[in-house]
Amino acid sequence: MKGIGADEAYWQALSAGELKLPQCSACGKTHWPAVWRCGECGSWEHEWKSFEFSGTIFSWARTWHEFGAAKEFGLPYVSVVVEIDNANGRRLLGTIAGNAENIRIGDRVRGEVISVNIEDEVIPALRWHLDDKPSTATKFNSGATL
Repeated sequence: MKGIGADEAYWQALSAGELKLPQCSACGKTHWPAVWRCGECGSWEHEWKSFEFSGTIFSWARTWHEFGAAKEFGLPYVSVVVEIDNANGRRLLGTIAGNAENIRIGDRVRGEVISVNIEDEVIPALRWHLDDKPSTATKFNSGATL
């Protein structure tokens, strides 16, 4: 994969169907994007901690044009930034399964790993599903349409 650096373990875990993020061994701060050195305490020691594929929508945008996206997304597709449960506010980008007409910031989601083809390279990607549980999301809906 292109661009592997401090985030190599993230991509390896995602390829295996797992979600792992780096956590500082000294202060416990979870990091994303991945870093070599903790910005909180300066430690170089990190361990890759497993997280559930669950969280809350922090932001979203519905896209009606391809813009070079993976064909697997279909059109329109909804990109989301999800705040991962129990990860110190760390957020990951992914897409919502289906059209998600009633999506709201604050909606609960659960995720899975899918494979997408980007520039002739198959890579893992996060696909999020809206929870069936009643939403506690705010009625203010600031998602964008592109």
